[in-house]
Amino acid sequence: MMKFIKTKLSLALMTSAIISAPFAIADDTSFNSEIKKALADSKVGISFRARYEGVDEDGVNGASDIEAAALTIKSRLTLQTGDYKHWSIGLEVDNVTAVIDNYNDLTNSYNGSDSIVIDPEGTDVNQAFLQFNTQKVKLTAGRQRILHNNQRFIGGVGWRQNEQTYDGYRIQYAVNDAVSLDYSFVHNANRIFEENSKKSNNLSGAFHFANAGYKINKAHTLSAFAYVLDFNKAHAMSSNTYGALYQGNFGAIKVNLSAATQSDAGDNPLSYDASYYNAEIGTELGKITLLGGLEVLGSDEGKAAFSTPFATLHKFQGFADKFLGTGSSTGMANGVEDTYITVKTTLNGVKLAATFHDLASNEGHIDYGTEVDLIAAYSLKKDYDLLIKFASYSADELSNDTHKLWIQVATKF
Repeated sequence: MMKFIKTKLSLALMTSAIISAPFAIADDTSFNSEIKKALADSKVGISFRARYEGVDEDGVNGASDIEAAALTIKSRLTLQTGDYKHWSIGLEVDNVTAVIDNYNDLTNSYNGSDSIVIDPEGTDVNQAFLQFNTQKVKLTAGRQRILHNNQRFIGGVGWRQNEQTYDGYRIQYAVNDAVSLDYSFVHNANRIFEENSKKSNNLSGAFHFANAGYKINKAHTLSAFAYVLDFNKAHAMSSNTYGALYQGNFGAIKVNLSAATQSDAGDNPLSYDASYYNAEIGTELGKITLLGGLEVLGSDEGKAAFSTPFATLHKFQGFADKFLGTGSSTGMANGVEDTYITVKTTLNGVKLAATFHDLASNEGHIDYGTEVDLIAAYSLKKDYDLLIKFASYSADELSNDTHKLWIQVATKF
């Protein structure tokens, strides 16, 4: 691990020296001033994130309890060149190293005797793109991060040590101060799994991500989106999704509303139609923020449910990750209804949050279970971010009782 860190630091220092050093051998006739400015404006970043994740799960049908202990370190080197005639290059390389590896990351080297923690070891190119950027238009080609709205449909799964990024082409266009358009054609999603994982580490196909935003005024925004997904191999995930998201601020009351419809597409062997909706309302009472909501991933008579294969799923339906998929093969084709309430506050600089989830099926009136999630976050002199998270899922008619604890330290240079 130390060898890797030293290598990254050496590379970063060398790159920074190359970028910032004066070009003694060159004069103004050999280097265009714009090129020199682009080099001078280039940036190198290094970040580290160490995280302990402990898991304790009750056995199912008389089986023994299973546990996991994972201490992993993500090291990231980022290079972003300055603009040359609006063109720039971005490169990002990640390494994940396990200091304690008593966990199942779904690679073929694990037999499943430990609980699952999807933080596989390895080094990979997280981003590598060419970008053209003006005040109104941004074009990006290559491997890149794509995040839409609240990441319920298109996200980066940034919580996991190995991030999800996309290979493709993206155009973002600011029509005016109020209207923005965003379209991506993606042919491959680089997922959080390792190459030799029991699950595919990527998903290929023809994927169209479209989002249009309208800023009504400072207090109200509206987005419309369309996601047309045709998978090369995972045909049961192929779908067409169309919907809208509204976010409004009515003084002390904040409202978030979202609705979408989904149907089968491509070579999906199932024929189905399902709906999604989410309604949230929040308010502030002094130093306390209250938020309540209902999110529904609907089902088509139990044969298939609304799915979001490219979402940052850890953000939704509980941190214990019991509801990562609602497809016909996951056992949750009856859909999910999540009724939740969140309480937030800050005490002596520590951000605190607690959320309670009541989870049930959309079809068949099945009580899945309940979950409590707790968060404490603190920034130390803006150099280090400290985080403690806890999730406790109490199973009723789905899965098993599960408790998870995370302790995380992150820093960047």
